Formats: sequence, C-alpha cells, structure tokens
Amino acid sequence: MEGVRTVQHKRLTIQEAAHRLGVSESAVRKRIKRGTLKRERTEDGRVLVYMEASAPGTEEVRTPERDALISEMQKRLAFLERELDVRTEEIRRRDTIIMNMTEAMKALSPPAQEESPEPRESPQTVEVEPERAETHPASGETHESVQRRPWWRRLFGSG
Repeated sequence: MEGVRTVQHKRLTIQEAAHRLGVSESAVRKRIKRGTLKRERTEDGRVLVYMEASAPGTEEVRTPERDALISEMQKRLAFLERELDVRTEEIRRRDTIIMNMTEAMKALSPPAQEESPEPRESPQTVEVEPERAETHPASGETHESVQRRPWWRRLFGSG
C-alpha cells in the first residue's frame, strides 16, 4: 500500500493548541465546536485536542518573510512608543505653562475691594447716558459732589 500516508496525532491542551496555531483559546474552542478540530475529554475533565504532528501551521516555522514582518512590526512599535513619549512630555509642558499662567493671572488680579459707599452699576443694565463732564475739586465744588465715570468708561472712552 504505497501512497497511503499514516498521520500521527498529538494530544494537546486547548492552551497548547492555541499557542501552536497562533490563535486564541476561544478560537480553538470554536474550531472544536465546528468540528474542524477533534477533541477528547479526559477522566479528570480536561479537554485535549488532536492535532496532526506534521500538519502545516502546527509547528512554528521561521521564514525570512515572517522574520521581516516581525522586524517591521518591532520598528513600528518602537516608533510609536517614542512618539507617545514625545506627546506625553508635550502635554506635561503645556500643563506646566497653563498652571504658571493661571498663577500669574491670580497674582495680577486686584484683591477684592470692600463695599464702597457709592452705588455700583449693574453690568446687566447698562444705560446709555449723555456724556458727563467731570467736575474737579479745583473748580470750587466739594469732593462729595464730584461725580466720576466708571473706570471701564474712562478706560475705553465710551459714554
């Protein structure tokens, strides 16, 4: 009977079969369920998978193409890790700048002023008033009768 080939089978655990096939354990279980892999349940409840000892893909085969792909993937991974480090440092630098700017803004803000006896204008109900000429104490009027424009009107020159 020449031409008839006897096939040797190995019994492997699901984990070992997954490793040899290069797939996940759930993929091996699905293959068992579909019937593409034969299985056996031992007395202690473990599941063993029958795999051909000489079947292609069951042994780790190192080819130049595979090595080249692995090398390329390692280069890309190293590049992405470096890029991630750069981005992380950039974010850290920006956070420091923002924190410093926030502290500077706090330092520049005037301290809260106590309530003055003058009535304050509500920022929501700004009325357009005819421009008033400021009177000065030098003109003979008392200091209490001097009406001053709000600071923002003096600064921006409106009304």
